[in-house]
Amino acid sequence: MAEITDTTDITAATATTTTTTTAPPQEKPAKAELKRWGDEEDDPVEESTASSSSQDKVVSELNVDALTIDDNKNKINEFLEEPEDSHITAVPSGETPYTSASTFEDLNLPQELLKGLYVVMKFQKPSKIQAISLPMILTPPYKDLIAQAHNGSGKTTCFVLGMLSRVDPNLKAPQALCVCPTRELAIQNIEVLQKMATYTGITAECAVPKDITNYVHVSKQPPVSAQVVIGTPGTLRKWMSNRKLNVSNIKILVFDEADHMLAEDGFKDDSLRIKKDIERMSSHCQVLLFSATFNETVKNFVSRIVKDYNQLFVKKEELSLESVKQYKVHCPDQQAKTSVIKDRIFELGEKLGQTIIFVRTRRDAGRLHKELVDLGYAVTTIQGAVSAEDRDKIVQEFKNNLTKVLISTDLLARGFDQQQVNLVINYDLPVKYETQEPDYEVYLHRIGRAGRFGRKGAVFNLLCNEKDEMIMANIERYFGTQVAEVKSWDGDADFENALKAAGLL
Repeated sequence: MAEITDTTDITAATATTTTTTTAPPQEKPAKAELKRWGDEEDDPVEESTASSSSQDKVVSELNVDALTIDDNKNKINEFLEEPEDSHITAVPSGETPYTSASTFEDLNLPQELLKGLYVVMKFQKPSKIQAISLPMILTPPYKDLIAQAHNGSGKTTCFVLGMLSRVDPNLKAPQALCVCPTRELAIQNIEVLQKMATYTGITAECAVPKDITNYVHVSKQPPVSAQVVIGTPGTLRKWMSNRKLNVSNIKILVFDEADHMLAEDGFKDDSLRIKKDIERMSSHCQVLLFSATFNETVKNFVSRIVKDYNQLFVKKEELSLESVKQYKVHCPDQQAKTSVIKDRIFELGEKLGQTIIFVRTRRDAGRLHKELVDLGYAVTTIQGAVSAEDRDKIVQEFKNNLTKVLISTDLLARGFDQQQVNLVINYDLPVKYETQEPDYEVYLHRIGRAGRFGRKGAVFNLLCNEKDEMIMANIERYFGTQVAEVKSWDGDADFENALKAAGLL
C-alpha cells in the first residue's frame, strides 16, 4: 500500500479554534515523493515528474468553480439503520480489570463531554467497538492499545473521546496528538472532535498542508497553544523540528489508519520519528493505533514498538462488512463499464443516496469524469493533482449531499466518512503500485465507504479482462468469501435484483 498527500505536506500555518476547522497554509513544495498513498503513485514516473500543465488540464476539466457549498441543504438518506453487532475479540494485557461500557455514563466522563455526545453528536449508547475499547483507553494506567475493527464501526469516536478525556482544560498547551495519512482525514477527525468538545472549552488545531497561495513560512508562525493537534506527519514533523509544537505535555498519541502509518511503503519513518521525539520529552505517553486492517508484517512490527498493550481485533474473514452486499459485473470492454454505470446503476440507484466511484489513476478519473459529464450527468471528481483548496470544496459539496456522485482515486479510500453513501463502484480494482498484485487492504477500505456504521450498501466491481478476473478471484480467496455475480452486464432485471438483495430497493 501507499498513502497520499504528504508529498505536498511541507508545512502549514495554524488556526486554533473550538468551533471551526481552518486548514493552514503550506511551504513551497519540494520535489514530490512517489511512494505515497492514494493517487500520488498512480501515474507513471515520467508523468509525475513532468511539468504541471497536463495535470492542470485534467483539473480544469473537473469544473470545481461550479460547485456551491450550502451547509443548510443536507438531505436525509432513508436507508440509514442501526448497526449490527460485529465480532470483536479483546485481548487485555496484564491484570487490569476492564468492564464493557453499556452507557457513556459508565465511563465516568465529565458532564461537558457527555453533553457533547448526547446533544451535539446525538449518540444514544456506545457502539460495540466503543463499549470495549473506551474502558481500555480511559482506565489507569492508560496502557497502549492496538485496535482493529470494521470500517464504519465507530473507531473515530473511540480515539477522539480518548484524547478529549485526557486533556486538562486548564493547561493551555498541546496534550493530545493524532497523526493521519491524508489532509482530508485529518480535517474530518478534527471536525468530529470539535463537535464532541463543544461544551468543554478544549481547543484544537489542524496541521495539514494547504494551497501555496496562502504560504506562510513556519518560522513566522506562532507556537501552538491548542490542547489537541490533529494533522499529517510531514506538517507535524515540520512544526516539531522548528519548535512550534512543544510535545513535552503530550499524554496521548493516536495513529489513525495505523497500518499504513507504520508500513514500509507508507509513513513509517515519519511516524516513528514523531513517536520517539514525544517519548524523549514526555515521561508516559499512551499510544493508540487504530485501523480496519493490519497485515501480518505490520502487526509484527507494531508489537515491537509498543509494549504492554491491549488489543482488539477482528478476523480478516469477518472484515468484509456483512451489511454491504458485494457484486462482480463482467463487462466486455472499458466502454461497457461506463454503460453499466449510467444505464444500470445510475438509473436504478437514482434515489439511493450517494455513490463513490473508485478509479486507479488520475488519468482514469479525468476520462470517466468527462464521459459522464458529456452524457449529462452531474458528477464531481477528486484526485491528488487538485489543489488543497479545491479538494476541500469538493469534499464539502459531497458531504452536504449537494452532489450525488463522486469519482475518486484512492485519495478517499481510507477513513472518509459520509453516511449517505450506499453505493461504491470499483471501476478499477485496487492493485499495489510496485507489483500490480491485489491490494487487499485498500479493497476493504474502499468497500467500507458504503454501509457506514452498519447501514445498508452495495458494491459493484466492474471486470473486463483476465487480469481483473484474477484480481477478483484472489480477493475472494483472501477474505474467504464468494462475491455474488450480476449475470448480465446489460440486464436491468439483474441489477434491480442485486439492489433488492442489498436491501436498497
